[in-house]
Amino acid sequence: MVVARMEHPKVLNLSKMGTIATVLVGALAALSCGGASANARPPATAASASDVDEVAAGLTEHHRHHHHGGVTLLIALSLDTLGISPEERPAVEKIRRDLHARMQPARAAQQRLAAALADGVAAANLDATTVDAAIAQVSAAAATVHDASTDALNELHAVLTPPERAALVDKVEAHWSVWQKANAEETDPANPEAGRLAMLTTDLGLTQDQVDKIRAGFGERMKAVPRLDPQEIATHIRAFGDAFRSEKFDAKALTGANGANAHLAGWGAAHLAHFIEAVSPVLTSDQRAEFAQRLREHSAHSNGGNE
Repeated sequence: MVVARMEHPKVLNLSKMGTIATVLVGALAALSCGGASANARPPATAASASDVDEVAAGLTEHHRHHHHGGVTLLIALSLDTLGISPEERPAVEKIRRDLHARMQPARAAQQRLAAALADGVAAANLDATTVDAAIAQVSAAAATVHDASTDALNELHAVLTPPERAALVDKVEAHWSVWQKANAEETDPANPEAGRLAMLTTDLGLTQDQVDKIRAGFGERMKAVPRLDPQEIATHIRAFGDAFRSEKFDAKALTGANGANAHLAGWGAAHLAHFIEAVSPVLTSDQRAEFAQRLREHSAHSNGGNE
């Protein structure tokens, strides 16, 4: 979320990444399952190393800044690069749009959080009560995403062939691997140049003194972020994968989905808020205005479901 203005074209509109993103996620999926995806298709054109690097960075940035849909968002993103027949495409595209629509309340809650943070940054006064309430709203909205999406997920299972279902599960697992790597960088003391702070340093022209103060403040504030148990998310993803690969599938039977989505989204919201609380006090007035504007732009951003 806290990135340069080029974030949205490069990161969020994954459908525009087409062939290259398919190569990247397909390769990750192959590694995760010990072989190639069942329905992998060769790329129509060769991708340059710079293009691959750009899309890889885009996928990483997306998973660093967008958590509102939890695992359901990973499923929807996986549809962007799933190799399916032209005949299946209209039905799958409709389901993809439906999934993003079901995630809209959680996305709106995330946007409200970003707007509240922007107001606090601009005024040099982040109200803890307002921010905490906004974080709680993100988590609560994410907890409803799976129940709202069960019909769409059941329809997706019915539309896809068995090899396509297996390939989708592989892609969801690959996206989860990217998510873990992207968010591990945020708090890894051995890799201080990664993540939001590195980008913010470039975007706002932070001094080394500012960076040191932010890093120190963030370390303290991270203690207030609820711990995310990756095993809980992995367990749900495995349960989804086992069920979705089967001949019969009922999304309503995935009882751990609501909790996993709520925890993933709530962690992301709290992590973002505490990062901004660490950043705001050390900014100059000009940096504060620029930072607040970028947060507002993000809170208002919408790109038609291609998140």
